[in-house]
Amino acid sequence: MSYLSEYKSKLRTAEEAVKVVKSGDYVEYGLGCTMPVLLDRALAGRKEELEDIKVRGMFTMHPLDIVEKDPSRETFTYSVWQMSGLDRKYHDRGLCSYNAGVYRYKPVYYRKYLTVDVAMLSVSPMDDEGYFSFSYVNSSQKAICDAAKTVILEVNENLKRVNGGFDDKIHISDVDYIVEGENPLPDEIPEIFPNETDKKIAENIMPYIRDGANIQLGIGGMPNVIGQMIARSDLKNLGMYTEMICDGFVDMYDAGKLTNKYNRVGGGKGVWSVTLGTKRLYDWIANNPEAASFPVNYVNAPSVMSQNDNLTCIVNCVSLDLFSQFSSESSGTRQISGTGGQIDFVEGAFESEGGQCFIALSSTRKDRDGNLQSRIVPTFKPGEIVSTPRSLAFYAATEYGVVNLAGKSTWERAELVISIAHPDFREELIRQAEEMNIWRRSNKIR
Repeated sequence: MSYLSEYKSKLRTAEEAVKVVKSGDYVEYGLGCTMPVLLDRALAGRKEELEDIKVRGMFTMHPLDIVEKDPSRETFTYSVWQMSGLDRKYHDRGLCSYNAGVYRYKPVYYRKYLTVDVAMLSVSPMDDEGYFSFSYVNSSQKAICDAAKTVILEVNENLKRVNGGFDDKIHISDVDYIVEGENPLPDEIPEIFPNETDKKIAENIMPYIRDGANIQLGIGGMPNVIGQMIARSDLKNLGMYTEMICDGFVDMYDAGKLTNKYNRVGGGKGVWSVTLGTKRLYDWIANNPEAASFPVNYVNAPSVMSQNDNLTCIVNCVSLDLFSQFSSESSGTRQISGTGGQIDFVEGAFESEGGQCFIALSSTRKDRDGNLQSRIVPTFKPGEIVSTPRSLAFYAATEYGVVNLAGKSTWERAELVISIAHPDFREELIRQAEEMNIWRRSNKIR
């Protein structure tokens, strides 16, 4: 049978395809802009005839019918591995749960431990060899399909093929059903414009970045401004080695900064696992011969990334305590983000020759009443999740400076952390450090 004949034999309407789902099943939706639209709508349409359907996703970028049309979670229980702004709203309404884990192990979780009854993923159209590209998301898509009892693909002509390393596509022979229909454009993350604090933090980090560094950037205004500053700098021969590509990399590329000359892993190509951003970013990475997508268990493995010298990672956190613990995903018991690959890149940067990982945060925030609150705290409040433990603490950066916490004693950490806190809160932080017996009388704040 030819690939086209096999394709036609597996073609179904969305309503026909979701009939394979049975009560009690675990269903997979994938990640970001490759999550299904037609299949989600059709599955939600079976709400009254199904029970106890568990759906996993990650970084939801458009409203889901299984959530919106089941506000009491009578049929569908939705959970995610990493939260978008929409997921956070769902979670606050009790409509979304969180899957905890180390991101680099996500494909392993599926292959070894998790049940997947039905995988529903959006992909690019089939090529002449019978392959569908996972497009802008590699991550754990292949592992999900390998684990699934039934694989349903939703073909979207607006999801472009990308240059792959491995596990970036699936063959028609490994697919059970195919769905065609309307083709929504990939969900975009609107360009995030940095504020003055973001710019100051970025300015503090910039002097640490060296020629030939392999760069990892996270998501948000501050990482993007780093990319813009690099584009305007005298730095040269930089490499892209990142879990997620953000728009800052396009700025670096357009300025001639990204050559991947010293990227030993990518063989002269930029390495990535997920693309989330604007249309400009999607257009840049589509079929880009200078970059290649790999699964997250490869990209985020410290043993792999550390093969690159001068691995330079910039990630974000929510708060930092005086023991140098970083919380990057919760405010008390309220889940607002996820662990993501932070701990992966902290470990990888430690192992890299000349490697550096900067965990950045603004020193303050405003509460609902407009009062200024310190993000640097004596200890975390009950329920606060520690994303990076003090045993792995590396560089911390705020608008007041950058400090290296690696290997330091408790009193040294307290002094360094307080030195990058907002000046209005330093005296109280010192008092708290004294009460916790982690302050030396000879300590001095710069």
